[in-house]
Amino acid sequence: MSLLNVKNMHVTLGKALIIQGIDIIVDQGDLVSIVGPNGAGKTTLLRAISKFTSFKGFVSFKGQDISSFNQAELVKIGLVHCAEGRHLFNNLSVFENLKLGAYLFNDKERIEQDIATIYEMFPVLDERRKQLAGTLSGGEQQMLAIGRALMSRPKMLLLDEPSTGLSVKFKDVMSEKINEIRKRGVTVLLVEQDTQMAFELANRVYILEQGKIALEGEVKDVANNQYIKEIYLGMK
Repeated sequence: MSLLNVKNMHVTLGKALIIQGIDIIVDQGDLVSIVGPNGAGKTTLLRAISKFTSFKGFVSFKGQDISSFNQAELVKIGLVHCAEGRHLFNNLSVFENLKLGAYLFNDKERIEQDIATIYEMFPVLDERRKQLAGTLSGGEQQMLAIGRALMSRPKMLLLDEPSTGLSVKFKDVMSEKINEIRKRGVTVLLVEQDTQMAFELANRVYILEQGKIALEGEVKDVANNQYIKEIYLGMK
């Protein structure tokens, strides 16, 4: 079943047309990767879907037109954006950052259960629960950013560049956790600069170039395209 449907989206920033009439479908349970060079419009696409950037076109979620929704309304219906750059509250503790992810809820017992689930998923956050977010390593901060997003109980997670600035070790951990999130029933739309990681995680992929969809399909099919092999996967 289609969970997210983007039709004929256009995004203009200043005089520049960044997104040029693209269509995207994400089905329930999918992990879909958006891949492309810097400046292709990948982050802009996620920001438009989550209403941080205005757009022209049509976007539906769970069959409902969400074009007029604001960010808080989107979170309420289960569409949650974990933005590039983490955007943590550096002067608050790990625990306080996680609680802020549940700002729309007042069911104290369920919130405590959700925090326990995040600690189970990311044990290092449990160890650092009283530590200020700004003192964490880059990998730990990324885990906290994702954990905070999960506290909003997403049906679908828009995940932007989770591997940026991470060591190979932390990239591997991040891949495992993203897989785990999907197995827990959260549909994921992933923007990722590490093409290998994006292909390994996804079941479907869109190649975005100059604001347009250059290629789309099942990962196994797209990965066999000679252009994709040479330009994105470094294969001859």
